[in-house]
Amino acid sequence: MAREGRWNYRPRLFWYAHPRQAYARLLDRNPVLDMYVNLHRELTCATDEYRVACPPPVHNTRNRGFPYITPCRNIDECYEKLNHIEEGTYGVVFRARDRQTGEVVALKQLKLDKELSGFPITSLREIHTLLLAKHPNIVSVREIVVGRKPTLIFLAMDYIEHDLKVLMQDMKASSTQFLQSEVKTIMLQLLSAVAYLHDNWIVHRDLKTSNLLMNNRGEIKVADFGLARKYGSPLRNMTQLVVTLWYRAPELLFGEREYSTAVDMWSVGCIFAELVTGEPLFPGKGEIDQIGQIFSLLGTPTDEIWPEFRSLPNARVLNFARHPGKSLKEKFPYLTNLGVDLLSRLLKCDPSQRITAEEALRHPYFDEGPLPKDPLMFPTWPAKSSGDRGRQSRLRPEAGVFAQATPSAPHAARQLGTTGAATPMYDRSHSATQSPP
Repeated sequence: MAREGRWNYRPRLFWYAHPRQAYARLLDRNPVLDMYVNLHRELTCATDEYRVACPPPVHNTRNRGFPYITPCRNIDECYEKLNHIEEGTYGVVFRARDRQTGEVVALKQLKLDKELSGFPITSLREIHTLLLAKHPNIVSVREIVVGRKPTLIFLAMDYIEHDLKVLMQDMKASSTQFLQSEVKTIMLQLLSAVAYLHDNWIVHRDLKTSNLLMNNRGEIKVADFGLARKYGSPLRNMTQLVVTLWYRAPELLFGEREYSTAVDMWSVGCIFAELVTGEPLFPGKGEIDQIGQIFSLLGTPTDEIWPEFRSLPNARVLNFARHPGKSLKEKFPYLTNLGVDLLSRLLKCDPSQRITAEEALRHPYFDEGPLPKDPLMFPTWPAKSSGDRGRQSRLRPEAGVFAQATPSAPHAARQLGTTGAATPMYDRSHSATQSPP
């Protein structure tokens, strides 16, 4: 009786079997804890070698975002690989077809063959974030499938036809670029996704054009969440070796370890400039060269511009020539004054003065003409990843930095305002106020 009485004062535990050890979880519901436990069960209970009896979640009412947990399906039974798309540091991406529905999906195979310390934290963070972040401009994970070996783990995601970086390179080869109205639509979608992530305490830490996908309906999807992670208040130390060099914020280049959403906003500013010119803004060959290019354009920080600059670790040991900076209007002559203002606020060297995603969404640049184009009015391009050879896009060379695809007659009439119908504009109503399911 004494033992039972002592047990009544402890939290109730739920045990389930594992090939090597048992795990316990508190019944006091924690959505993040639930996600990790459910994900662990999903990955370890999937293959024939490690299949065990996994009981269903107990009164899982608060965990609404995650379906009833079942063993992962075998990739050979449910998907047919069509072709290889690309290979990155943490995975290989294939185009595949669902054997039941015939729908085309993207399969990302995680690189686990050389992993010596268990399931990689980058892949776990990516799965965690993608399962939590449900937004129309963030790529969605459909399911996790496995192969015959425990190291064969695939993420089944929506197939998106284009990588924005490759698409811009193809457009440059055709002497075309995005129209101002299309740049605004792309930026609104990107800012909407970033605002949603930041509103839910997630920092991406690797925003760049090659991590932005675009389908043939003009929709942008933010992808590659391998470096994404949760942050909190007060800020904690995090690694500064994040973000691709060309899109890396100055505070990271100078060794700052307590950072948050401002590093993403600097990357958004670099993407904005790249959409306007078709060229990367700061294509540095190394960290020193990267800092030099930033200071050459924006000016070397002073105590008035960036009071905390001298307290950064690398600022004490690196000395740079004094640059007064250049006018962004001269660098971007085809960008309006409001567009230059938005860009300058995104590219503030001082992270505390950098504009947030929610503020950027309300910037008057998006309300001036030309207004953002409806995504359905975007031209289409052949998808390289699917092996398309036919030219689907309606491209023509035009004068000016924003030369772009020739629209069909009704499309051209709408854009020029020569018809009675109003021009369909991008809807900004769904943005940062959403929360994870």
